[in-house]
Amino acid sequence: MKDTSHINPLENEAIYIFREVAAQFEKPVLLFSGGKDSITLVRLAQKAFWPAKIPFPLMHIDTGHNFPETIEFRDRLVKELGLELIVRNVQDSIDAGKVKEESGKYSSRNSLQTTTLLDAIEEFKFDACIGGARRDEEKARAKERIFSVRDDFGLWDEKNQRPELFDMLNGQIELGQNVRVFPISNWTELDVWSYIEKEGIEIPSIYFAHKRKVFLRDGLIWSHSDYVFQEEDEEVLERMVRFRTVGDMSCTAAVFSEATDIESVVQEIRDSTISERGARIDDKRSEAAMEKRKQQGYF
Repeated sequence: MKDTSHINPLENEAIYIFREVAAQFEKPVLLFSGGKDSITLVRLAQKAFWPAKIPFPLMHIDTGHNFPETIEFRDRLVKELGLELIVRNVQDSIDAGKVKEESGKYSSRNSLQTTTLLDAIEEFKFDACIGGARRDEEKARAKERIFSVRDDFGLWDEKNQRPELFDMLNGQIELGQNVRVFPISNWTELDVWSYIEKEGIEIPSIYFAHKRKVFLRDGLIWSHSDYVFQEEDEEVLERMVRFRTVGDMSCTAAVFSEATDIESVVQEIRDSTISERGARIDDKRSEAAMEKRKQQGYF
């Protein structure tokens, strides 16, 4: 068994952050996608409040184009743990005329989630939204504080952020503002997987190598799906792949892999020469794609 003792300080920090959220905010919510990072957050929240239940709901902003394995896992997990799950659908925002469905070769509903999320925050009056973003994932996420304030329009000002000195977390907000909270901000992808291995946490099967119908475009491995636009000359292949990061089918590429268990996934990540977000199709739109989405209220 590999030495994972270095994880303990990160776990302790995350538990401290969860308890600060419960102490400082009236209506927190945990943003839950069914991906490895949000699943890790659930385990950390369990530890933070044990033997009581997690004292706030989970919320999923559902694009309608998700991997079925992820949705099945989401529903089973909340049922097993007896947690409250709130689901709000991007399709409802489209039907209401609040956002416009993209079309064409690179169409995706990923950025459309922002409107649905901000509407849900307003609907339930959440003042703290806990998410699984990590600083090692992407440059814009590296800029965010652990308590990251959003204004009364849900917008993020990356140039006007609070200092966080000596682990002091300031949750004071004005009327209409809310805070995004990132308990595993200081973790790396390898830290998350090492923790999943150490804790024996179950995760969706798409994180492990499996045969899947895919096609190749722009050097990326796209899922063959009714939700993903595909040219007639783009050949459907069946290959052994897995996913390092999970959004929905339109924004998440696979990687070729033979890693069929946690131990081999951890080793694969140790040996990898590309970043985790290197397989996120939505990040390829521009150099500042993530930062622009976050400024507008994205996760």
